[in-house]
Amino acid sequence: MSTYRITVEPLGREIECREDQTILDACLRNGVWLPHSCTHGTCATCKSEVLDGDIEHGAASAFALMDFERDEGMCLPCCATPRSDVVLEADIDVDDDIEVHPVQDYTGVVVALDDIAHETRRLVVELDRDIRHNAGQYLKFVVPGKGVDRTYSIATPPTETRRLEFHVRRTPGGLASDGWVFSSMSVGEQVALSGPYGRFVLKVGGDRDAVLVAGGTGLAPIKSMIRHALENDAYDGHLTLYQGARTREWLYDVELFRELERAYPDRFTYRPCLSEETAEQAGEGYGIGMVTDVLAADHPTLQGKSGYLCGPPPMVEAALKTMMSKRLFPRDIYREEFFDESDKAGGGLRSPLIKR
Repeated sequence: MSTYRITVEPLGREIECREDQTILDACLRNGVWLPHSCTHGTCATCKSEVLDGDIEHGAASAFALMDFERDEGMCLPCCATPRSDVVLEADIDVDDDIEVHPVQDYTGVVVALDDIAHETRRLVVELDRDIRHNAGQYLKFVVPGKGVDRTYSIATPPTETRRLEFHVRRTPGGLASDGWVFSSMSVGEQVALSGPYGRFVLKVGGDRDAVLVAGGTGLAPIKSMIRHALENDAYDGHLTLYQGARTREWLYDVELFRELERAYPDRFTYRPCLSEETAEQAGEGYGIGMVTDVLAADHPTLQGKSGYLCGPPPMVEAALKTMMSKRLFPRDIYREEFFDESDKAGGGLRSPLIKR
């Protein structure tokens, strides 16, 4: 199998990449950070320019990388594989306060698999060795017998380095969720993983008050951030979590966050929100309405704060608009959208203004 040299500009770093390996994977495994999010050719976060050499574009979405961009020499390194030595120019904006952990392969054993909400399971995996990661990052799981991988965010804080928690929502017909996690997966099963990936991470050491909005299993990286901030004194500002769901059966970890609110009253506020229940149906302690409506009603302004958004793309986009309307600048909003394979055909690109 052929191996090629990848030169990453403007860093001037050179790495080796196999012809069957994506350029992003080779970079991350060699400690060269490239911007990325979905790692499946959907979000366009990693879009880069090929200055020299030949590549195969792979499974990049036609919405994330349009035909005219391919003709102009652009590529998505998360899908692109080399066919010669390549010189790549990437939009690298490294935050010096965030440690870069090279991607590695791991073997894990499923030690817990529990239903925690409607169509939602908590998956706990014990790794074969310790992993270093930042609060908010994710791992790739190899789907047995399918030759593909799927990504799930780590819900445990970085101080937990061996036993990791993940949240999985069932997607009807989904290759990994419906076809594996919700069907054949069992406690004691061995799984192959790699990581950590992603730059949607807690800005540790920050002192701004932060508003965190989570929808569905977008709660996983947010949970990691909150636990790390509170339990390990990793963040000095006050944190407010808005967890959105249709009804109470879609919510999970409510008591855990309420306990954190009781334990850290000066540092953490919890606001679970229900869009399809009345106040009478929900009972005390719930915000009623879309999570963005509750957020807007709670804050005359968000100026001077930070925002963290994670969940389905429509919720993230709505929360983004709400935060900006409350005078929170785009540079202070960080987000992660949970795409699935259908998004490759349907588009759903991100705003280039927002850090991820």
